[in-house]
Amino acid sequence: DSMRGFLERALIRAGYDVSAFANGAEAYERLRAEPFTLLLTDIVMPYMDGIELARKASELDPDLKIMFITGLRQ
Repeated sequence: DSMRGFLERALIRAGYDVSAFANGAEAYERLRAEPFTLLLTDIVMPYMDGIELARKASELDPDLKIMFITGLRQ
């Protein structure tokens, strides 16, 4: 949660429009509803991991740019 919040604030300050979600399932529902130019996803997420989210997102929009990140979990 804290890393997502940090990245969201940093990207907004850099001038980007950002939509942040707590899990892959929520993100996928939004991707189905509207177009995006970039998907920045954590690899490890609840309900749907980033790999599965990326696969489904690219089926919706083959031109979607996708970047993976991951953070350490303790």
